[in-house]
Amino acid sequence: MSWKLRRLPVCASTEIELDRWLEQRQASDQPLQRLAVTARRQRFGHGQQGRPWLSPSGGLWLSAAIPWAEALPGTACLGLAVAVGISQQLDALGLAVQIKWPNDLLVGDRKIAGLLPRMRLRGQRIRAAQVGVGLNGCNRVPPGALSVAEALGCRQGHPLARPERLLPRVLAGLEWAAAHAQQPCQVRTYAEARLWCPPTGWLHEGELWQVLGLHVDGRLRLNRPGRELALQRNF
Repeated sequence: MSWKLRRLPVCASTEIELDRWLEQRQASDQPLQRLAVTARRQRFGHGQQGRPWLSPSGGLWLSAAIPWAEALPGTACLGLAVAVGISQQLDALGLAVQIKWPNDLLVGDRKIAGLLPRMRLRGQRIRAAQVGVGLNGCNRVPPGALSVAEALGCRQGHPLARPERLLPRVLAGLEWAAAHAQQPCQVRTYAEARLWCPPTGWLHEGELWQVLGLHVDGRLRLNRPGRELALQRNF
């Protein structure tokens, strides 16, 4: 199945544009297929819990919809599957990518990408998986972040860090996620192998916890002496 792409020079948010596109297709009873919207620049990009995401020219700003396994029970966690799929594609560039729960990709301790996964449901069945991706390519980044260009040792830009070169890799990562939707245990294993664990422990409600791993449904497993809890993704 190929992708249908819309490439915009600038927009408020690729998420908004994709929502409109999906609503138009649903109204005309068009079958679900892989759709993606990219923008050279977003004016009001956002990430987890509506936090602003700076989206200047030079990065890859994308929202995509992909067919997913139809039933909720027994499917892989969307966020984990997408994180693994895109990480593998960035590994092919020579980057050592880690997953910072719940939705960031790191190289070293610096953020190179953010993910915004959500399911579009119809009753208890999945209509589509929708994923927002913000990947720093050769754009300027805020403190604590990293671009692919800089990770490849080229502050002034690198051919492989251009958005048009990163787009096929991100789409391939999303295809991997969809292909492994019915293999939740395998996805969890791959994600745990990349899971970023703070050296001093995970700070939760003023206490430091040891990271134990991940549940199949994407929850983060934490432990303190005599206590264990699981943090739920909240987008």
